[in-house]
Amino acid sequence: MGDIGEVTASTLSANQDAIDMEAENKRGLTDYSKMEAEIDALKAQATKGQVAEATEALLNIEKAQRLGEDIGGTRRACTAVLDVLHAAGDWKGLNEHILLLAKRRSQLKQAIQAFVRQAMGYIAQAPDQDSRVELIKTLQSVTEGKIYVEIERARLTKRLAKIEEAKGNVSAAADILQEVAVETFGAMAKEEKIAFILEQVRLCLARKDYVRAQILIRKVSARAFTPRPDKKGEAAGEVGIEGTTIEAADEGTPSLEELKLQYYRLYIQYYQQEHNYLEICRCYRAIYDTPSIVADTSAWQQVLKAVCWYAVLAPSGSEQGTLLNLTGEDPRLDDLPLHKELIISFLTKEVVWWSTLSEKYEEDMKQQADIFGGAYGEQALKDFRQRVTEHNVLVVAKYYSRIRSDRLAQLLDLSPAAAEEALSAMVVSHAVSAKIDRPAGVVKFAPTRSADDILNDWSGNITRLLTKVEKATQQIAKERMIHKLAAV
Repeated sequence: MGDIGEVTASTLSANQDAIDMEAENKRGLTDYSKMEAEIDALKAQATKGQVAEATEALLNIEKAQRLGEDIGGTRRACTAVLDVLHAAGDWKGLNEHILLLAKRRSQLKQAIQAFVRQAMGYIAQAPDQDSRVELIKTLQSVTEGKIYVEIERARLTKRLAKIEEAKGNVSAAADILQEVAVETFGAMAKEEKIAFILEQVRLCLARKDYVRAQILIRKVSARAFTPRPDKKGEAAGEVGIEGTTIEAADEGTPSLEELKLQYYRLYIQYYQQEHNYLEICRCYRAIYDTPSIVADTSAWQQVLKAVCWYAVLAPSGSEQGTLLNLTGEDPRLDDLPLHKELIISFLTKEVVWWSTLSEKYEEDMKQQADIFGGAYGEQALKDFRQRVTEHNVLVVAKYYSRIRSDRLAQLLDLSPAAAEEALSAMVVSHAVSAKIDRPAGVVKFAPTRSADDILNDWSGNITRLLTKVEKATQQIAKERMIHKLAAV
């Protein structure tokens, strides 16, 4: 992050009016009306075909203003040079003069910022893709290493990445976009900063670079999407934490709510390849709580269906139980009776028959293409079958302390070998405590005892043993005294 009070694009922009006023006060040094008339005459001369002569004369005006440290005059002269070349359609000359103006001795920062922004407006007007890319790369070379045009450089890089992606070079587009670390830009609007990072994440996911995608998406906190009207230093025109004035977001930047939806959908895409259904369910719950989703009936119903399915697909445990209970308590679930029954079946301590369940939800699973379709659909279906088995094992463990293996397989709706494999996996994961006696064909369920519990039981047994020994010793001593008295 930059130091407080550093020169950035935002500070220059915020002080532009003051600079112009100061320049106007220097009319004794420069007669702007005369200079503007001269610039207009040279522009008219350029329209008659004398572009080179007009450009040379404008460069002489720029030199005089620059050496006189006149910000307003230098800015006017630089923009006039670009106007002439753009009007003439000389794109090669435009690139050359952008580099020339930026490299001139003692060139003013305000002038560079002005003609860079002006040239960015020409990108969309370029006659072909090659000219557009060449202009972007020229402006990138001019803005490289200059803090006061760092935001302009980031926007140029994003445009270049989009061009590469349109060509099908997703990997190249991702590499281009990762060159810019916008999280260090104190003057960039929060929405634009988040949008830029999420674009980096999207391209990394598109080329299956999941490690880098995770690193990038963690730069954005979920708290950033919570509106905080009382917090200062985030809106355009306000002074940020670095002492820089926040600039307005670039045109077309999504709103904070749209960015929130994009953020969680990218996270869902990342967690899908890990089959992390628990985190996917949490992401869908965050989407479900978004105002724009709540206001759209079809949207929240679709999201709530996904929440139900991923809550069921999550591994058995306390976290899955919490999600199931939260989802089951949602009053809107009454509008989705089929999915409400799904949640209730996993909350109720009763055996769920896989054949009946799969037949009942077969049509709905076909409709949930994002879950049970695509590259991860087959694995999701296998995991659903496994969750039903895990639920049934926990139900059996609750009601049985000892059960025959063939009866367990019948309750789990599996073959004996598959039932034993499923039970063994749950024992290894400490989801249930059981012992299998293969020769006898019996499974014994017993609660898992910790080392502390075993030690406490041992200590209690020893205490009771010593108590009985002490009582027996007292009784023996008492009998001896009675016999001695009787003998006397």
